[in-house]
Amino acid sequence: MSAPAIAKPNVAAKNFSQLAGFWDTPIGKKAVMAVTGVILFGFVVGHMLGNLQIFLGAEKLDAYAALLHSMPGVLWMARLVLLGSVGLHILAAVQLTLQSWEARPRGYVKKEPVAATYAGRTMRWSGPIIAAFVVYHLLHFTFGAAHPDFQPSKVYQNVVTGFQVWPVSLFYIVAMVLLGFHLQHGLWSMFQSLGFSHPRYTPKLKQFATVFATVIVAGNCSIPIAVLAGLVK
Repeated sequence: MSAPAIAKPNVAAKNFSQLAGFWDTPIGKKAVMAVTGVILFGFVVGHMLGNLQIFLGAEKLDAYAALLHSMPGVLWMARLVLLGSVGLHILAAVQLTLQSWEARPRGYVKKEPVAATYAGRTMRWSGPIIAAFVVYHLLHFTFGAAHPDFQPSKVYQNVVTGFQVWPVSLFYIVAMVLLGFHLQHGLWSMFQSLGFSHPRYTPKLKQFATVFATVIVAGNCSIPIAVLAGLVK
């Protein structure tokens, strides 16, 4: 008589259960925010460098846009990765905030943010504002629904025409400043979540986060400012 067969554990189900358990912990959510943050930081840098080609003239910027659209598969894959990263980043941030509120249902009698920075204190509302800006940005320059004179494939002309409307340029500049605060605090938090926290190099990491955010803000704001000043026509 043969021995009864021993049921093998479902490896996929076990791995999913472990991932779900990791996600439910604050450390897991912070790790997800850190990883998705790396992806989003990379996109912000690449997007800025691509847009700065406007200072090289219409031919360069339009050729760059045409190159991106000549690879629809790669472009849509990048969009899906970015969309997933944004979704996970926001979801983890919201759940961490809710967990923090549940752990401390009553606020402090006197709250003195000694070590907290202005960027850190504004993360909860700068994030949603930036998300709203991204939606408007897509409607403005990608789909043209919010653009006064959208011309498909003429990226240079669309940027100049769009930023000649000064309230739009002002909105972009304000959104970029908020993005800078968000990046500065988010980058520093990412280093901490990934374990890069030590008295020796902590000040240097803080400086790097500040410099990185400043460069991004300056680079992105230079475009609408140049258009309004007539330097880019």
